[in-house]
Amino acid sequence: MEAFKLGEMEARFADLIWECAPIRSGELTKLCEEQFGWKRTTTYTMLKRLCERGIFVNENGTVRVQMTKEEFQAGQGSAFIEEHFSGSLPLFLAAFSRKNKLSKNDVEKLQQMIDSYRDSEGEEGDK
Repeated sequence: MEAFKLGEMEARFADLIWECAPIRSGELTKLCEEQFGWKRTTTYTMLKRLCERGIFVNENGTVRVQMTKEEFQAGQGSAFIEEHFSGSLPLFLAAFSRKNKLSKNDVEKLQQMIDSYRDSEGEEGDK
């Protein structure tokens, strides 16, 4: 799960890159100085960490997205459920719905997801 954990500043930095990418690394250091008060070395240290996790890549002075924000969030969700609920989505939903009442809209969206999954499984299962 470590690959999908970000500290507060890492998350803010990642959001900045997702907003601006692709971006020249020099331009990124200027943005980080303006927005976070960081020195150039701090920006490069943070960028290196996120590149090592496979979120971004810095090639020839240009920072590009390797993993979209949506892909990252999906990984966070999967890692959380794996770590805390032995990978069981039903266990997670049961625990969640004990403290948080699901709205009619939530239930409908979940049902649509289940129906869509069943439809795609049925097509694959027919082969």
